[in-house]
Amino acid sequence: MLARREGRGTPLLLIHGAGVDHRALLPLEQLFTADPHLDGTWERWYVDLPGSGENRWHPGIDGSDAVLDQLDGFVGAELGDRRFAVLGNSWGGMLTRGLVERRAAQVLGMGLLCPAVVADRTRRDLPPRPVLVHDPDLLAGLDPGDRAEYEQVSVVQTAENFAAFSESVLAGVRGLHPGSLEAIEQNYALTVEPRAVFARPSLVVTGRQDDMTGYRDPLAQLEQYPRATFAVLDTAGHNALLDRPAACRALVADWLERIELTP
Repeated sequence: MLARREGRGTPLLLIHGAGVDHRALLPLEQLFTADPHLDGTWERWYVDLPGSGENRWHPGIDGSDAVLDQLDGFVGAELGDRRFAVLGNSWGGMLTRGLVERRAAQVLGMGLLCPAVVADRTRRDLPPRPVLVHDPDLLAGLDPGDRAEYEQVSVVQTAENFAAFSESVLAGVRGLHPGSLEAIEQNYALTVEPRAVFARPSLVVTGRQDDMTGYRDPLAQLEQYPRATFAVLDTAGHNALLDRPAACRALVADWLERIELTP
C-alpha cells in the first residue's frame, strides 16, 4: 500500500472512498498549508487503497475485509506503535471505523466524512438530492462522460466546483484499476460490524443532500462516539468536502484541536 506523506509530527491517516484515490481528500491540505502550527503538528498520510492511484490491485483482495487487513498491515509496518489519528471518507469511513475497532488503544481521534455506515445500499435511509446551484452552460460544455459522473453526485454545479471535482474525484476515477471496484462490491460489508464505544475526540460530517450514504444512518451512531461532533451540512451532497470546503476544513481543524487538548 502506498501513501503521499506531508508535514511532520503526529501521524494523521487519511482514507479515501471507493472508486477514487488519495486526491479525493487533498482539498484538506489547504488547512495545513495555511497554518504553520498544524503543518508542524500533523504528519499527513494520504493513503491509496488497493487498486487506486499507484497502488496495485491484487486478485486475492475480494472485499472490504481484505482491504481492512491491508490497511491494518500498513499501519503496523509504517507507524508501528506510534499513536495516530485517522479520518475516512465514504467507504473509507467504514474502513476507518473498522481500523479504530482493531487499534482503539493506539488511535488518538477518529474523523468521518460522509461515511458509509450501512453497507447494504437498499437499507440506507437516504434523502433526495436536489441540485441547489445549477449552471446549464457549464454542463453543456463538459465531456459527456465527465458530465455523467458529475451529475450523478453533484448538488452544487459551478465552474469552481467542477474544477475541484475534476482534480480530486475524476482523476481517481480515471486511474482506477479495472475490476477492483467490482471485486470490492462483491463483499462490501465488513464481517465484523464496528460496535465498540470509542470515547476519544471524533468528528462525523454529513451532507444534508447526500443521497449516497445519507445523514440519518451516521446520526444513529451518536451514542457509540460520546466525544464526537456531528454536523449535517446544508448545500452538501456526498462530496461535502467540495460543496462546503470552508465548513469542512473548520470542522476538521476543531477536531484536531480537541485531539491536541486531550491527554
